[in-house]
Amino acid sequence: MPERSNLQLRFNMQLPLNKKIYFASDFHLGIPDKATSMAREKRLCAWLDEIRKDAEQLYLVGDIFDAWFEYKNVVPKGFTRFLGKLAELTDEGLHIEAITGNHDLWMRGYFEEELNIPVHHHSIERTFNGKRFFIAHGDGLGPGDHGYKLLKKVLRSSVSQWLYRRIHPDTGVGMASWFSRLGPKHDSEEDPFLGEKEWLVQFAHDKLKTDRIDYFIFGHRHIAIEYPLPQNSIYVNLGDWIKYNSYAVFDGVDLKLQFYTAI
Repeated sequence: MPERSNLQLRFNMQLPLNKKIYFASDFHLGIPDKATSMAREKRLCAWLDEIRKDAEQLYLVGDIFDAWFEYKNVVPKGFTRFLGKLAELTDEGLHIEAITGNHDLWMRGYFEEELNIPVHHHSIERTFNGKRFFIAHGDGLGPGDHGYKLLKKVLRSSVSQWLYRRIHPDTGVGMASWFSRLGPKHDSEEDPFLGEKEWLVQFAHDKLKTDRIDYFIFGHRHIAIEYPLPQNSIYVNLGDWIKYNSYAVFDGVDLKLQFYTAI
């Protein structure tokens, strides 16, 4: 019972004085090549070292890796500095949670067991200082994209994952990386922000019809933007760490997008 109470406090809490909550997404570690990914990984570690001074919680909102598939006893090679930094922070007591994206939806226990980081395969809601947050990667939400929604159901099924694990890890991880690289490269400007035509904005409008949400936090679109919604709600897209090095921070009163420029 005490453990459950502690979790409830984390999810509906009053921030301690001078503490903050951070949100970041779309690191896509692994692309486009080893050197570029390594530079991004080091930049992320430097950022994590900087925010550890005042971070109360950290949310990793999907597409941490460009391709990720966990076997029972095997995970993809690499990302040692980043994973080690996360372990260091959770060992110090920082509460970190992760949400899967469309590039790393096949996470199944490694983060929980090795890093003490809960992983969510769906949207989550949290309340901080009386402000309600809806947090999701964003893939498959809102109208449209029906082909992907069907594919996601197939990929998330236990049968599909069991069958894929019958493939040797060298082949399986290689195939996952190859398919991932067929998608957008994210190293140039993506489609412009479409305002009210954005599927995630439309999703937020529908959600507000039945629920009060102060902040909608999404990744996926690789656009760093804050967009006002009805009822004083705000849609926030976290951008990425390929073009923007962007993240959001909640100081107990307001949530703002910021950009890491130290490295």
